[in-house]
Amino acid sequence: MAKQSRGEATVERLLTAALEVFATSGQAGFTVNAVTKTSGVSLGSLYHHFGSFDGLAAALYGHCLQQTYTAALTAVGRARTARTGIRAFVTTYLRFIQENPAVARYLHGSAYSSYLAVDADRARGVEPDHFPRVADHLKRWIDSGELAPLPAPLLEVLIVGPVAVAAHRWLATPEELDLDQAVRVLSDRIWASVRAAD
Repeated sequence: MAKQSRGEATVERLLTAALEVFATSGQAGFTVNAVTKTSGVSLGSLYHHFGSFDGLAAALYGHCLQQTYTAALTAVGRARTARTGIRAFVTTYLRFIQENPAVARYLHGSAYSSYLAVDADRARGVEPDHFPRVADHLKRWIDSGELAPLPAPLLEVLIVGPVAVAAHRWLATPEELDLDQAVRVLSDRIWASVRAAD
């Protein structure tokens, strides 16, 4: 196995183990010793690839973020209209959260952790400025006049904000939030907030 491939395999093993440790032990059990034990990777190797345990935690956040948004934005890319694009984002994001609870719990349990500020570049993911560029995927509908020409950060807040809060609430108290109802209600409400004026 080439050196680069071995390095990539080690990185993947550490990320997988870190997610497993967080999923089974929560924030309290999410330690460097638990991750190295679960992964079988040495502490020196972890530091070589990530610089620190905070670096690994931030990289895992970026990895989980990328998985979630890749799924949602791929669905947006297949949509033919702005309205179906908004529905596709809401539906796919919430279904991904439902089907990948370990990823979702890490994302929502880590959102305000100190390592994200310390290692912000790594937390943003593989691509620079990755955090996430939802508005780029909606530009065609702004250009066509289907969506309001809002500043990109505000457009993202209006679309992502309600969905992320719903996901967080469902993870915390699943008995209080019906995800099927959330998909229906949020799709319509978000669409009403971002559609172009008649």
